[in-house]
Amino acid sequence: MSVSSKPKLQLQLLHERHSGLTPPLAAALAEAAAVCLARHHESPCDVQIACSKGISTRFVEFNSPDVRTRNAWANEIDTTENGAYGLSLAAIEAEENMVAVRRAETLTGADWYVAPIGAPIEDLEGCFRLEVSGVGTGGSSALAARLRQKVDQTRRGNSNLPAFAAVVGFREKSIAIQRVSDGE
Repeated sequence: MSVSSKPKLQLQLLHERHSGLTPPLAAALAEAAAVCLARHHESPCDVQIACSKGISTRFVEFNSPDVRTRNAWANEIDTTENGAYGLSLAAIEAEENMVAVRRAETLTGADWYVAPIGAPIEDLEGCFRLEVSGVGTGGSSALAARLRQKVDQTRRGNSNLPAFAAVVGFREKSIAIQRVSDGE
């Protein structure tokens, strides 16, 4: 199957679909994701997403970063974190029909609040927490270990809202999304 015949992971213009993102923030998250992906791959590339529905493959297009962009994102930790935010938000939208509505507060065990697409949001009651992390190198075992850490972190968070944990493996071109419950 050619890349263009696969479903697309919409990394660009996230702010148009996610009310919790501004245009500059959405652009920065997409740019960071592009820098992380370009360390190992060329655009477009396939990304495998594992979630509650099973495993799917989508293609993602990104701008190849120039020297100035790579220099702006030279801090590998910050870049990986922000790039993981961008890809995780795009993936949770595509696979779980959720969009970011707000950044989460410290100690909630999450980075974002997400809600079903089109749901009216007057307060956070109908929201889910989303904890995100990224792995720049390492294989599937590193991704699985980080996902377990993020699930545990989310369970310990100071919030009673349900949650998801997501980890992006940039070298592996994979995103793992797990719904978190107290009994899992």
